Formats: sequence, C-alpha cells, structure tokens
Amino acid sequence: MKRPLWFLPIIIAGIFLLAACTPSSRTTLGTGSMMNPTATPGSMMSSSESSHMMQPISGENIQPATENIGGQPLTYRMDGDVKVFDLTAKPVIWPITSDVSVTAWTYNGTVPGPMIRVMEGDSVRIIVMNDLPEPTTIHWHGIAVPNAMDGIPDVTQKPIQPGETFTYEFIAQPAGTYMYHSHYEGDVQVSAGLYAPFIIDPKEAEVLKTDVDVDLMISEWLVKNGETYAAMPMAGMEPNYFTINGKSFPDTETINVKKGQLVRLRLMGIGQFVHPIHLHGVPFKIVATDGHPVPEAAQLTKDTVLVSPGERYDIEFVATETGQWMLHCHILHHTTNDNVEPGGLMLMINVTN
Repeated sequence: MKRPLWFLPIIIAGIFLLAACTPSSRTTLGTGSMMNPTATPGSMMSSSESSHMMQPISGENIQPATENIGGQPLTYRMDGDVKVFDLTAKPVIWPITSDVSVTAWTYNGTVPGPMIRVMEGDSVRIIVMNDLPEPTTIHWHGIAVPNAMDGIPDVTQKPIQPGETFTYEFIAQPAGTYMYHSHYEGDVQVSAGLYAPFIIDPKEAEVLKTDVDVDLMISEWLVKNGETYAAMPMAGMEPNYFTINGKSFPDTETINVKKGQLVRLRLMGIGQFVHPIHLHGVPFKIVATDGHPVPEAAQLTKDTVLVSPGERYDIEFVATETGQWMLHCHILHHTTNDNVEPGGLMLMINVTN
C-alpha cells in the first residue's frame, strides 16, 4: 500500500532545523548573526582544562612546610590607619598526618593559610605575591568588599600572574565568620589548599563572651600513588582523606576546655562535599550562620549540623561534663584515612575541672 507523501517536506524541514541547532552550527552563528551574552566565568570548559583538573598538584622545587599548624593569626603593620597584611601563594609539602603528606598550594606555607582577624570598620590592605606555577586571585567569601576587590578573574580583575603582586583594599565589614580563598580554577586551587579564615570581630567586644573560640575549616584531599590530586565530586576524583584545619585524625587538634566554660566553634565548609558535624556529650546552639548572628529567639539547639560547601556556622555550648568528647562528621566514611578507620574528620574536646 502506498503511503501519502504530503508529510515529507515537514520531515525534511525538521532535519534542517535540527542541524542548525547543533553546537557547531551555534558556534558559527555566534560569530556572526547571533548575539553573544556575557559568559559566566568557569561555565565553559575545554578538554585541556578538564585534563588539567585531573593532573597531580605540582610546582617547581617544592620544599617541606616550615610550619606545622595552619590558620594562625597573621601579623600586620600599620600604614596610617590601614592594617597591612602580606600573603604569598606558594606550593609546599604539607603533613596531614604524621605519616602522610600532600603537595599543597598555600598562603604563607600553611593549610589553612593564616587567619586574618580584625575589628569591624578597620581599613585593611592585603598585598598578595603569586609564587604559584599558574595565575590566581583571592575572593573574600561573604565580606562586603567593593566590586573591584571581589577577586573574579577577567571580570573584576586580571588574574595575578606567576611572579606578580596584587593589592586588595577594603573596609572590614560586617562582623562575623568569613573565609578567603582562590577564585581562579577554584576546583583545583581551593582543593589544593588555597583557603584561610577571616574573622571580623564586632566593635562591641562584650557581644563575644565566649571563653574558647576556635575556627574549624573542613576540606578533602585525594592522594594516589604518592601524588596529590584535587579532590572533587566526580568519578575517579573522590577524596580518600578528610581534614579539619589541614589535619586528619589522629593529628587533628585537641580543644582543651575547663568545665563550665562557654565554647564557640566556627565551622567552615571550604571543600566540595557536605559534612553533618556531630558533637558528643552536650547539645549546642547555632548562634550565627554565614557571618550573620541568629536572634536568640530563633537559635536552634542541636547536636548535629549539616555544613555545606561555602557555609559557616557558629555554634556555642557550655562544657558541662568532664572527659574526652568527640566532634566528627556523621558521614562515617569521612572519618577514615584512605578507607581505614579511625581518621579524617574527627577531633577531641578535652573537658577538665
């Protein structure tokens, strides 16, 4: 039986329309008749960039770190009424346990980089020297900086090339818990260690009445055959080490507290995975989120809080019971070192009389 042929022109027109919508055709049209909207940085990735993501973290003449503890307060000098800080982005060999070291890209040679801690309203100037093998920038995560200081490569600034310096300057505000980190190929550079805490204290010092105040930056690492890779949520690149302030248990810090003291922990998710952080022994209150205070009437009392990438939670509790109390991630694979428990995201809070 013969089929009617009236529909053939429609099919042929559809084929030509589909061909016009292929990626190669769109690219050709984009250079001529089509408008080109501003691209989102990092939204398009070439095959060479994808390959770079999967290469070991590298650098020339990498030396072992001269410091063993990250996140320590960074000293500054005064230039008039401006607090001036110096940062150098450089690779080092960084120990995450007594037996395992990683190739890390760091600020001033530690993971995390040094803590910048200032008062709300302070004028700050941060001079950044790039000793990495590729460009970089710094983003001041959550801080209200001028647009030109926001650290977005080829949008708010040119990337800082190897061997060059760049100066960031802004007013530190508002008060709260913040971070600074690379925003150039962040998938690699942040995973490799380019992150640090930035704390802005309120002018009214009496607001913070805590006896113990500790920053905890949570991240992940991938170590294979003695080489370090950027850990990320993609097949073959999942992490096998997990760190708090650049260390995996049992080399994480012990927080020493006296019974009856008020403790503030500033939890910061700087990696690419979520971590439900659980405290043994005593509940806590969430007193601030992403740098913003939570009104007392709205504060939740919990024993576990989910810290997602980029989030900060300030939690407070009174140490009511003596003993060794554990803080850890409740995704229990994250409390292993290369799949061996115990390890990873665990630390002890030592409460004494």
